Amino acid sequence: MDQQTLLIILTVFVGLAALAMLIQMGTLIGLFLVAKKLQQQFTDLMPQVNAIMSVGKKTADVTLRTVENAEKHIDRIGATSGAILDVTKQQVAKIDGLLSDATTRAKVQLERAEMVLDDSMGKAQETVSIVQRTILRPVRELNGVVTGIRTSLAHLSRGSRPTVDHATSDEEMFI
Repeated sequence: MDQQTLLIILTVFVGLAALAMLIQMGTLIGLFLVAKKLQQQFTDLMPQVNAIMSVGKKTADVTLRTVENAEKHIDRIGATSGAILDVTKQQVAKIDGLLSDATTRAKVQLERAEMVLDDSMGKAQETVSIVQRTILRPVRELNGVVTGIRTSLAHLSRGSRPTVDHATSDEEMFI
């Protein structure tokens, strides 16, 4: 597998991991906003609670109702936060499974590509060897026979002994 394909696979994995992180970030921001809103409500409610507590016994019933009302809100916020966390956990588990599956498949494909490449290289080497054995070797042998025949014919066609000038020229070239 070439580097371009590996780069694409890695880019997909990084994108999926980034998506999971963005989902988590969104969940945490949502929890933060809910907590901030709840804090603001409690801050707004505190002067009323203090006033009610200072009034006396009649206010004890009102205080009790306010506390019960606050408990209901807190329970609802807790349930909502728990549900958000559960959904986030499920999404992260799904993304983790997807990444694991994609990684496994990519490894299998890389192994297959490596086997195909090795097989192709072996066949190419075998083909080159066969070409050299069956074509090039006989051509070289035939070329050697033809050269021998040509040299024999040249020697026979020369006829008699070489002249003195020719022999001297041959000796000078040899030296």
